[in-house]
Amino acid sequence: MVKVGFHVSIAGSIDRAVDRAVEAQCDTFQIFSRNPRGWQSKELSQTAINKFIEKLESSGLYPPVVHMPYLPNLASPDEEVYKKSVNALIAELVRCQELTIPYLVTHLGSHRGSGIEKGYERVADAIKTAFDEVENDVIILLETTAGTKNSIGGSFEDIKAIMNQIDDINRIGVCFDTCHVFVAGYEIRTTEGLERTLKHFDEVIGLSKLKLLHINDSKGDLGSRLDRHEHIGFGYIGEDGFRLILHDPRLRDLPMILETPVDERCDDRCNIEKVRELAG
Repeated sequence: MVKVGFHVSIAGSIDRAVDRAVEAQCDTFQIFSRNPRGWQSKELSQTAINKFIEKLESSGLYPPVVHMPYLPNLASPDEEVYKKSVNALIAELVRCQELTIPYLVTHLGSHRGSGIEKGYERVADAIKTAFDEVENDVIILLETTAGTKNSIGGSFEDIKAIMNQIDDINRIGVCFDTCHVFVAGYEIRTTEGLERTLKHFDEVIGLSKLKLLHINDSKGDLGSRLDRHEHIGFGYIGEDGFRLILHDPRLRDLPMILETPVDERCDDRCNIEKVRELAG
């Protein structure tokens, strides 16, 4: 069986996320460790931390994953935004350690027209600063992005350019988002296309660095750079595409997180069931 879950809410208390993931019959799950739409965050109480760890250990769910909030931009040329973003990264590394969460997913941000090489440098410096401040076993996962204007992470070469600047490479991995990779121009719907894409990933980055999948269908077509997620099987990747992805031995055993919509057509449980059906 594949190991699949989705992004769950921490409303009420962060330990409630584990309850919600168990209730939804997840195998793994992803959370924001705080309000994702603001810069300020409250420290986690020791009681909340203990409850989260206790529930996590008894649930059998693994791995839990934290996603960085929305506002940080690790490639920003704006010094104030950049400083806040680095501090947010440091804070999330600490929270992951407190909660015994092994993975922290981050977008790489936008260079805002200042140049992609400068963007690479800022992202790498942000990560190096965070690693210098926080020494732990948490792995930062660099997420593939949709390749929108000025964004970083739309190519495997973007990610490698950042990794090349980081000495503590064992603390870095990759989160492969199927929607983002597809709309950035990588074909993953056909046997030949998926083979070509994964071979290219291995040549540029190395498949050993691939730690997590974000399993999302796409409202945009191949190479459209439209970052809009769709229910599994409802979008341009489609059921046949996901059947290939979910049966590929290089991907099948990785933890998978759904970030699909919730609407009148389908919800999180519906998407989990579809992934398990297509995985056989």
